[in-house]
Amino acid sequence: MTSPYLKVLYLETVVFQILPASSGQTFAKDARDLLIECCVEFITLISSEANDISEKEAKKTIACEHIEKALTDLGFGDYVPDVLAVAEEHKEQLKTREKKVNKMEQSGLTEEELLRQQQELFRSAGEKYNAGS
Repeated sequence: MTSPYLKVLYLETVVFQILPASSGQTFAKDARDLLIECCVEFITLISSEANDISEKEAKKTIACEHIEKALTDLGFGDYVPDVLAVAEEHKEQLKTREKKVNKMEQSGLTEEELLRQQQELFRSAGEKYNAGS
């Protein structure tokens, strides 16, 4: 599990993406902290409810349908279509990521060979850099 500090950093990143510096607006520190606390509380609430639902179904893994039911049961049913759309988008991104991994595997090189090639490229780049200095 990741540390709470990393979770807060991620939430801060999301806040700054929503309100970019170029907009000319800023969040007061206490307002940003409150928003982040609300996000953490919301995620905890949904996770806890989804966990309860999965346990009642004797499942060991929380699935998307458990999140969907948790949102509905807690009165956040209006969020379900957007959440499902984001989940679908995430699945598509994972497929792309898996293809990239397969390309590396299809290279036919072992991890050691790839590492050796990478080190050689770094050495070569360092030599070129030092020669230009």
